[in-house]
Amino acid sequence: MAGDLNGKTVLITGAARGLGAETALRVAARGGRVALVGLEPDGLAEIASRCGADADWWEADVTDPAAIEAATNAAAERFGGIDAAVVNAGIAAGGPLRLADAESFDRVIEVNLLGSVRTMRAAIPHLIESRGYLLQIASVAALVATPGLAAYCASKSGVEAVSRALRGELMPHGVDVGCAYLIWHDTEMVRGSDRLPGMNRGRQSLPWPLSKSHPVGAGADLIVEGLEKRARTVAAPRWTKAFLPLRGLIGPLTERLGSREVLEIERAIAEHGADTLTKPVGAGGAADSGRKDAASEPVSGG
Repeated sequence: MAGDLNGKTVLITGAARGLGAETALRVAARGGRVALVGLEPDGLAEIASRCGADADWWEADVTDPAAIEAATNAAAERFGGIDAAVVNAGIAAGGPLRLADAESFDRVIEVNLLGSVRTMRAAIPHLIESRGYLLQIASVAALVATPGLAAYCASKSGVEAVSRALRGELMPHGVDVGCAYLIWHDTEMVRGSDRLPGMNRGRQSLPWPLSKSHPVGAGADLIVEGLEKRARTVAAPRWTKAFLPLRGLIGPLTERLGSREVLEIERAIAEHGADTLTKPVGAGGAADSGRKDAASEPVSGG
């Protein structure tokens, strides 16, 4: 796929607006086929229409494993496979941990981290078949924790770690994995944050150029460039890559060393079963598993 998106199928989550929509339009302009997934049917339909005949859309909540798997499988059937996946869907909510709405705080992590994982899980079998490429949209927030954005920073740090580990896991299968580090772009999410009292001042207090908001199209251009290059790192704008020098030295070594054991681990799981080899480990893991197994049973306080 490197260097040419023409005739290739790209699955994009969070595709009804913002970076997802702009990325879809650019992939289509390069002759790619786009499978759009998100929660806003009207927006998805509009973007699909603008992308042309080789575009389709599916409504799905990325935190619903059955829904995202069904959408991904339907897209693969519609287009004869999936060559790349852009794991983009995400939300943000602000506020100090001790004061923030707990449900909203937890939902940011569920959508951004677990939703990404569930999307990856659904897409990986198709990407192995095509020897394709997966791009996780993270953020500079994965590298620099910001007070008032703990949930968002934690979720983006999480998806960065998952994508980096996944790179070594999928290397033996010919699948490349990239992670995109974006700073402020002019999306509805960023504009919504700017409208909140206090949050807008937080960004404005940062030194230039950290405080600057960038055109969403410019970010999408770099994402598409990353797709064409099957890049391990996408930085938008490019100067944000300066945050990554030490990781850039250490990461490739640990990924390659770890990838040597992947096929043996996979064979062991195939022989003994995931239920045996991939459960939580140690006493704490056993206690948690036991609690979950008994969750539906009445508990007595003695």
